[in-house]
Amino acid sequence: MSAPVVHDAIAVGAGPFNLGFAALAGPAGLDVVVLEGRDAPQWHPGMMLAGTHLQVPFLADLVSLADPTHPLSFLAFLKDAGRIYPFYIREDFYALRSEYAKYLAWAAERLPVRYAHRVTDIGHDGTAYLVTAHTPDGPRTLAARNLLLGTGTEPQMPDAVPGTLRSDPRVVHSSGYLPARERLLAAQRIAVVGSGQSAAEVFDDLLAGAGKDRHVEWLTRSPRFFPLEYTKPTLEMTSPDYIDHFTALPQSVRDRLGAEHQGLYKGVNADLLNSIYDRLYAASVDGPAPATLRTATALEDIRESSRSGDQRERGGHTDHSGRLVLTLRHGEDGGIQETEVDAVVLATGYGYRQPDFLAGVEERLSRLPDGRWDVDRGYGIGRHGDVFVQNAELHTHGFTAPDLGMGAYRNSVLVNRLCGREHYVVECRIAFQEFGTPGSHATFDPAADAAGHTAAAAESNVANPADVLTQTTPPTDLQEALR
Repeated sequence: MSAPVVHDAIAVGAGPFNLGFAALAGPAGLDVVVLEGRDAPQWHPGMMLAGTHLQVPFLADLVSLADPTHPLSFLAFLKDAGRIYPFYIREDFYALRSEYAKYLAWAAERLPVRYAHRVTDIGHDGTAYLVTAHTPDGPRTLAARNLLLGTGTEPQMPDAVPGTLRSDPRVVHSSGYLPARERLLAAQRIAVVGSGQSAAEVFDDLLAGAGKDRHVEWLTRSPRFFPLEYTKPTLEMTSPDYIDHFTALPQSVRDRLGAEHQGLYKGVNADLLNSIYDRLYAASVDGPAPATLRTATALEDIRESSRSGDQRERGGHTDHSGRLVLTLRHGEDGGIQETEVDAVVLATGYGYRQPDFLAGVEERLSRLPDGRWDVDRGYGIGRHGDVFVQNAELHTHGFTAPDLGMGAYRNSVLVNRLCGREHYVVECRIAFQEFGTPGSHATFDPAADAAGHTAAAAESNVANPADVLTQTTPPTDLQEALR
């Protein structure tokens, strides 16, 4: 009986960042596998509204900013789909969201992704990580020298929503908007809570379907409906230069800056805000616009309307036809008001939750005093230099963590660390501006980091990642796919 295969890395989660890692790892000679609990490719299906597009240019695909010649680029996808000339004629750098989702599915088909593999437990036998996943055929255990956690973020509801209403069909998180859209459009009064791109897209979509008898409210705690900051000097902050500066700051300063930076990645496209205003203006020609916009307004509470409370149980089933009362507090004048709606859409964002399946390897992980991951400059959280994170380092690396355009950079660093050499050339400085006092922090050296990771692995009695290039069993699934 042959010994089980020990992969160089197991990546948990098949989102864009881990798909990008797998795409870049294959040409570097690394044997990786991506495990995904869902049965098929899926990327924000609840927000696939017609005509919506990414907020970053198409070059922010899985691979192009690391290797423009890679066969899994967005342009390669367009060519394969027979769409590259229409895309060229369109003259728009921003891919449609639905098109980007198809691109991810296209790339996943060519990568070593195993769907319907829900990770339930991880252990370590002294040599490798043992990852147990629930599959349609029962539990399965795979082994790897390194782990990459890309489990993504989860929809967040504000504390104002009581537990009894969190599964109520009248209360919808924006992540589930599309399946609920027909039902929401049938409502007379709808509230949208939130200030980002998702809130704006939902509000615009509901407003487009509003008639004389339908009213849509848009509520945000922010003092204004602010646009995404997209000037070129601001974009320079999505750079290795700024990450060097941010990671060198005390954690208290990083937390403060993180709160201040939300407008850099949570704002609304300016053209959409202008389009919403134009839609309201056109609607106001024949009378009051069917909408109310409230700034500096926080949702304090949601409860059943007293007029519908006595109708909650009908025929043994819960009745969801009654209205909801929203209690609102103005953040500037302190005023309290209430509004009744038939439904509410919560575009209140997403949050990271550390996976429960890591309990078995807790002693191998690094944490800050408050329990959050202590992520090093090269995206590692393992005490032995063998566990890494994707988009779980907002508090240590800043707002570049969820940025699709920085995914190829982060994955280049990760692939180089696992190779023990600089397979991909990683930029150290790209900005014209200086972040911080000159000499106040070190510049991250990707080549030295890769070599240092190899040494750390050897000291931890873990197989040298550089040896992987001669030890892996030929060929990997990725190498087959790219032939």
